[in-house]
Amino acid sequence: MADLTTLIWLGLTALDLGAVLAIFALWVLIGWHIEHPPSARPSVSVLMAEYRREWMRQMVARTPRIFDSQILATLRQGASFFASASMIAIGGGLALIGNAAPLAQVATDLNLPTPAVVWEVKVLLILFFLSNAFLKFVWSHRLFGYCAIVMAAVPDNPTDPHTAPRAAKAAEINITAAKSFNRGLRAVYFALAACGWLLGPLGLFAGAAVTTVVLWRREFASRSRAVLLGAEDHMGHTQS
Repeated sequence: MADLTTLIWLGLTALDLGAVLAIFALWVLIGWHIEHPPSARPSVSVLMAEYRREWMRQMVARTPRIFDSQILATLRQGASFFASASMIAIGGGLALIGNAAPLAQVATDLNLPTPAVVWEVKVLLILFFLSNAFLKFVWSHRLFGYCAIVMAAVPDNPTDPHTAPRAAKAAEINITAAKSFNRGLRAVYFALAACGWLLGPLGLFAGAAVTTVVLWRREFASRSRAVLLGAEDHMGHTQS
């Protein structure tokens, strides 16, 4: 009770705490729903996982495999770019915490008088999501590197007994790397949503809700998903 009183005294109300709990709940729930969708309505991420397996099956018969190495290099570059961008954003957030006076002045100009420490707490929420994103992108980059090594270990001879198992291992590592990359992107989306808290708890509620709806639509109601589903029959493989 004393802690709650202290937070209210600092300028954080029960509505603020509810908004924070809401954004964390939505972040966890939408991530779980995307990665574990109903079998009757797979997400884009789940659909793409099967295409990654098919990629490795096709790679076995492809000679040379320069095309495959170029695709993997592009994926690693994407993870590296977002990791670097997240690191820069984290640095900016830490600098802002070190000098919260400009934020406090903006708040005063907007007639939102709030202690500087409250603004620091709000920036910390943004930094939490950015830090999570950075760690996910770094791990994704490393996993894509592991995938490249396993792909290189796949024999050129399709009839070699090691060919199919190693290609399957490369596919699963690739899928895990993509999952980590997608988690990083979701954390970035929610970091942007957390910026709404600077406008107050209702801004945080709105940002979290809009971000969740956007993520749901892209995974379950987008044009790209419809295209993937339309092409599934031509693959001849069961969704997993």
